[in-house]
Amino acid sequence: MYVCICNGVTEREVRDEIACGARTEEAIGARCGAGTSCGTCLDRICDLLGAVTERRHDRILAEQTG
Repeated sequence: MYVCICNGVTEREVRDEIACGARTEEAIGARCGAGTSCGTCLDRICDLLGAVTERRHDRILAEQTG
């Protein structure tokens, strides 16, 4: 599924950039171009970034209480 129609960037590409260390919308844009044209996809990019952050937070809490 496309996240950024303007630049032809898929959700998989955005997830790959996050896995490689991108932590902001700007970093995603610099790496693959998503979010750098009309900006309609920025909400979805933020959602993807937030999901990764939430999983990390949950894992850290589990390790601390484990």
